[in-house]
Amino acid sequence: MNDTRTSLDIKEYPDSEVQKNRIITQEEWQDNWVNHKIGFHQAEGHQLLKKHLDNFLKGESGLRVFFPLCGKAVEMKWFADLGHSVIGVEISELGIREFFMEQNLSYSEEPITELPGAKVFKSSSGNISLYCCSIFDLPRANIGKFDRIWDRGALVAVNPSDRGRSVLAPSRSYHTCCVCISHVSPVSFISPQTSSSP
Repeated sequence: MNDTRTSLDIKEYPDSEVQKNRIITQEEWQDNWVNHKIGFHQAEGHQLLKKHLDNFLKGESGLRVFFPLCGKAVEMKWFADLGHSVIGVEISELGIREFFMEQNLSYSEEPITELPGAKVFKSSSGNISLYCCSIFDLPRANIGKFDRIWDRGALVAVNPSDRGRSVLAPSRSYHTCCVCISHVSPVSFISPQTSSSP
């Protein structure tokens, strides 16, 4: 007897109920970086972005490209090398430092006045600025508008009930946003506490 079902026919994986209720804290996220449990990182960059880069850029130069939950994405260097400005946000300082180290880029760091405890790391060339803070706090840093957004997993990493609070909120307008979702993990994430929270 032939089984004609496909993976799309399966509504739930056997252990998905346990995973749906799993909550990952900021501390666990930081531990993942420390212990190099960053399977989401693509050392060679995302192949779909490589393939469709011209469509994404539309022949424009000097764009401001935003990377939510940027980690140490190598694509940030691609855009900077093409003359664009890169703005990223990542809660893990280790991820940001690894980006600059692995890309052999010198940088400076400074506190973000509007966000106590947060920092911005800037490349010496001036066209890469990575904010070490919660994506929920970033709008308070007044970093301006973006021409493009490259999201390779931030949307699914944010708890659905919190997406309206993030810089990627649907109520905001963007010129071009490319969201690449390879799969949705049934894992919940605790929303980071903002610095204004008790």
